[in-house]
Amino acid sequence: MKLLIKNGRLIDPANNLDGFYDLIIEDGLVKEIKPKGLIKDTDAESIDAGGMIVCPGFIDMHVHLREPGFEYKETVETGTFAAVNGGFTSVVCMANTNPVNDNASVTKYILDKSREKAYCNVYPVGALSKGLKGEELAEYGELREGGCVALSDDGRAIINSRFMRRAMEYARTFGLPVISHCEDTNLSNGGLMNEGYLSTRLGLRGIPKISESIMVFRDICISELTGCHLHIAHVSTQESVELIRYAKSKGLPVTAETAPHYFCLTEKAVIEYNTYAKVNPPLRTDEDVDAIKEALKDGTIDVIATDHAPHSIQEKDVEFEAAASGISGLETALPLSLTLVREGYLTIRELIEKFTTNPARILRIPEGSLSPGSVANIVVFDPEVEWTIERDKFKSLGKNTPFHGCKVRGKALYTIVKGRIVYEDRKG
Repeated sequence: MKLLIKNGRLIDPANNLDGFYDLIIEDGLVKEIKPKGLIKDTDAESIDAGGMIVCPGFIDMHVHLREPGFEYKETVETGTFAAVNGGFTSVVCMANTNPVNDNASVTKYILDKSREKAYCNVYPVGALSKGLKGEELAEYGELREGGCVALSDDGRAIINSRFMRRAMEYARTFGLPVISHCEDTNLSNGGLMNEGYLSTRLGLRGIPKISESIMVFRDICISELTGCHLHIAHVSTQESVELIRYAKSKGLPVTAETAPHYFCLTEKAVIEYNTYAKVNPPLRTDEDVDAIKEALKDGTIDVIATDHAPHSIQEKDVEFEAAASGISGLETALPLSLTLVREGYLTIRELIEKFTTNPARILRIPEGSLSPGSVANIVVFDPEVEWTIERDKFKSLGKNTPFHGCKVRGKALYTIVKGRIVYEDRKG
């Protein structure tokens, strides 16, 4: 099968390409890229990408697919269908399933299910500790051999510093990055939103910003000691940004991500006790949002990931204290992130790097470029098309979004995985 994508603006940061090029796919691989109009192949099916951007498929390095164990929230099938709807051709799924992905048999289950049901590429993350209990190291060599690309107890913090040191030493042996959920639960202490004036006014227990930043500092110190690649998940505070910037200035093996809700929303979104804006770490202040944007701009934060955390309606439509934390983010990440381009924080190329080359580099996976001979994982998106976010139209089982009803610009119109069109929206 041949597929020609023509007339689009092709941006491939990995190969320093940004211009009007045509691209042809054959047998699932990128065959050739030439300036617009120079590829003549009448046998190929074609996509006219005029007015659109063609780039490597997005990689979401922080997703909760929920399967096995929580299929009422999400499955590999529904989660990856949501992913391709959002322009993602690869997702990296966290280990907090049931059973926990702390051994090769669970990893195999996820990969077998992905081969059978997934719309896009799935890369599992193995647990740092058995059962996510923070007490006993999982078998990292077995997890790596089974197909895991990183290690994390995301959803639960590693409180014991000695354990974290041993985990990083062990992870480094196998060349696996540690993705850290930075939260001192002794400080967050069952909190429900950002600690401050607003939490006091609403009568909700607050989570102080230091509960994140103190663990960011600890893990940076352990990374320096062990030489292990530390990747800090869902950065939400100005103080965390400053610590990561300091670590990078010292040349430490530290990278970081944030999610769109941390640069699009503040704690004010929980006014009226809006459970759809309840997330962990919580939404912060205007100053934190500004710091996150600046960190994306100067490269302190390497990656935009969704922290896609689908929940059932029954887990959200309850009183604030009882509601689950998390946002279903795969289908809204692109238009929300394009606001950074319109506000001048990122160029479109820099934004694409945050979604493609950077996560591929951090995870050491063969993705994120359009080099001839590479697997054709590609997204074609219109950065200007206007649409309204409607949770009932989500492909994900998780309809939990605080952005319902928001008018946005930018949408994936074609998502191509291994040379095959797996999602298209001809309406725009």
